Amino acid sequence: MTSIRKALLFGFLVWLVPFVVAFLIFPLRESSRPLFESIMPVAVTGATVAFGLAYLRRARRGFLREGALLGLVWLAISLVLDAPLMLFGGPMQMTPSEYVADIGITYLIIPLITVGMGAALASTSGPAADT
Repeated sequence: MTSIRKALLFGFLVWLVPFVVAFLIFPLRESSRPLFESIMPVAVTGATVAFGLAYLRRARRGFLREGALLGLVWLAISLVLDAPLMLFGGPMQMTPSEYVADIGITYLIIPLITVGMGAALASTSGPAADT
């Protein structure tokens, strides 16, 4: 990875931004659940794109690999930070299957975006740039 420290910091922020958004709009979860469920993937996507661009801008080669590793690291960070709050504490008290269905699947957006960014960078930089 280009910078493990930056990957971890940005991964924390990729988790934190949607968490703060969820906290701020939590009343919508009861009063307008479809709106809440629509806003959350947008928050995850926005944070992933912003921090993915900031991180991958410094990569010089191996873009696809970098994007894949970054997405997996960020996915793991989000699950490790989020799951205990939703399963064992916090306002929602979900079962593991409820967590996966309601939140966990949404986090798959993260590696999809970073892999896509890596692939786009690799295709614009030529084959030698992705080794």
